[in-house]
Amino acid sequence: MQENEEIKVEDRLEDITGITCIYVPVNDVYESIKWYKQNLGYQPANNDPVEPGIVMAVLNLPNRDGNLPSPGLRQVVPALFLHKSDEEGGRLRFLWSMDSGKPHAMACFITPRIHELYERFKENGVNILGERMTSGLNITFADPDGNIWEAWQP
Repeated sequence: MQENEEIKVEDRLEDITGITCIYVPVNDVYESIKWYKQNLGYQPANNDPVEPGIVMAVLNLPNRDGNLPSPGLRQVVPALFLHKSDEEGGRLRFLWSMDSGKPHAMACFITPRIHELYERFKENGVNILGERMTSGLNITFADPDGNIWEAWQP
């Protein structure tokens, strides 16, 4: 296709319709399931046994009815695929030069109740790395393996 060639929107196919999952390296999948369940509300998504020593688990957020969503082409919230890492923790993060070279989150969750989430994090001893007001309130936090995430309320 030529660089100056225009594509009419109605003629264009959707190549990407969402993000279905994020792969998260962890030291102990079983313990990480408990952490993500307690702090973010994720639930194991399949019928595989959840027991010590497992090496992979798929987690989803339940919908308002408390049911896990069916996988589909328009996944609103990505599933988390927890994988036992070969090395000590995987660390989903990178250094961001715009923030004085501090580690930066790899993904950001959206929440309508940031203050309740923050209080839950404090009660559960979550490693809260920072908070800031931008176009809403952001909380930066790490899981027990050092994977860095954000939560944002617009």
